[in-house]
Order: sequence, then structure tokens, then C-alpha cells
Amino acid sequence: MTNTTLLKELIAKSGLKLKYVADHLGLSAYGFSKKVNNEQEFKVSEVEALCELLNIRDLELKERIFFAKEDDLKSTLACV
Repeated sequence: MTNTTLLKELIAKSGLKLKYVADHLGLSAYGFSKKVNNEQEFKVSEVEALCELLNIRDLELKERIFFAKEDDLKSTLACV
């Protein structure tokens, strides 16, 4: 499960627009939104491309973003 809040924060901090990120992944804005909001899963190639684009190199951070446990996600969202 994707940690939506954390991924959106990293995209915003990078200065990139969501539409640009979607295009970079070869997705429509709607398709990218569905993946960010956990309606569909990211492909491994999309995770790799996102990590490259956002300069995410830390394995722990990758896991927190793309492999968040549902319980962790709920606790993260409760703090926002």
C-alpha cells in the first residue's frame, strides 16, 4: 500500500507537478491518481522510475512510501 501523504509531500518538495510525474511514468493524470490513492498498485518499473525522478535512494524511505502497512498508514494520516 502506498503512503499517499508521504509520496505527495516528496513530489511537492521536488517542485514537480503531478501531471509531469504522471507523464514521466507514461500514465494519464487519472491513472497516476488512482495509483497514488491506492485504487491500483504501482508496477515495479513505475516505483523505480519514481525513485529515480524524486532522487529517493534510501531503502527504508522507499519501503515507507511504497510498502506501507495499512496500520502504519492510518497512524500516519491521524498525525496530519
